[in-house]
Amino acid sequence: MNRNMTLAAVVAVGLVLCIAPGLFAQDSSDMCIECHRALDSEPLSRQVEQFEVDIHAAAGFGCVDCHGGDASIAGPGGMDPALGFLGAPGGEEIIAVCGRCHSDAEFMRQFNPSLRVDQEAEYWTSRHGQRLAAAGDTAVATCADCHAPHGIRPASDPKSTVYPPNVASTCGRCHDDSARMGTYDIPVDQNEKYARSVHHEALVEGGDISAPTCNDCHGNHGAAPPGISWVGNVCGQCHAVMADQYEQSRHAQTFVEMGMPGCATCHSNHEILEAGDSLLGLGDGAVCAACHTEGDPGGSAAMAMRAGIDSLTVEIDEATAVLHEAEQAGMEVSAAQADMKDSNSALVMGRAAMHSFSPDAVTEALAPGREIAGASLEKGQSALQDLRVRRMGLIASVAIILVLILALVLKIRQIGSGPADSPGRA
Repeated sequence: MNRNMTLAAVVAVGLVLCIAPGLFAQDSSDMCIECHRALDSEPLSRQVEQFEVDIHAAAGFGCVDCHGGDASIAGPGGMDPALGFLGAPGGEEIIAVCGRCHSDAEFMRQFNPSLRVDQEAEYWTSRHGQRLAAAGDTAVATCADCHAPHGIRPASDPKSTVYPPNVASTCGRCHDDSARMGTYDIPVDQNEKYARSVHHEALVEGGDISAPTCNDCHGNHGAAPPGISWVGNVCGQCHAVMADQYEQSRHAQTFVEMGMPGCATCHSNHEILEAGDSLLGLGDGAVCAACHTEGDPGGSAAMAMRAGIDSLTVEIDEATAVLHEAEQAGMEVSAAQADMKDSNSALVMGRAAMHSFSPDAVTEALAPGREIAGASLEKGQSALQDLRVRRMGLIASVAIILVLILALVLKIRQIGSGPADSPGRA
């Protein structure tokens, strides 16, 4: 009986496999996957491995969702154009394929309601999309150039091509290629310069993924060079105080009229180094000297602002050193040291006010810091003077004690030797 039941089960399974082979093929395998996995061509077989970690595979999508065709048919028959097979889409086809889902708000809501659905529309406003649409230039970047087809990961995944620290390398795949960029007369040293910038240092070396990379300044799907008139708005997304100061300055309008790109005129664009006081003024390394001389109002203003900042810097250093000396000597100066934080804050605000290009604005910003530094210096000096007085008092006290001890010793000796020297004693 058990043998008969086993035989019946085998027959039943066999019948099911004969009647519905496609059903199990669909559930357990995709013929696209099976065929490509067995191919000798490494690029084609590698796509299978890449797709295993793809975000679309994790959501249940298969090859046919992008490429069309019929995944239940083995061999070339499943890739019949009559079945809607696209093969490797290129140019505008790629945008259409991705946009078919990513531009459909109702569809995308089922998977990621927070994901924007205007990427396709935004792409056509980008420098890439404009050249593709207007000139049919298929060498420009499309979705597949930035998002690595078959292995697309969430932007939050450190292995994603669009994870912030990886963005510069992703853009560099095209923008570091001199042959590819030569057609557009675009330099290929942006990535090299960015690698030396303070932004790259913060992002890659410091691990601050909020630090800017290519798409923070140029946009992502709508990538384009920041225009001369709005580069300050781009920088102002992070450097708000400086941007407000600059917007109120004479330079804001003058730079536009002269065709100069605002912030980038003084700070560069890709190779933005850490800003220091040496940039201000007319000395070596000062950017003001590129346009101004000592004899013109701009040059005089630059030197005045630099002098004010240098003066407060010296005052802060002097006060800090005196307070540290007093602290090391055991004097209570913690309140004055805490006040010095406000003095340093005033110095920061003075440096920011420099973007107004107004000596008066810089002087006003520095004033509280100078007052605090001066008061703290006095407190430190007073503490050191008090220390000196205490030390002098201690020295005097020790000297008096020593004199008294010496006098006592002499007196004791005198008393001890007195009776033996008295006349009349036998």
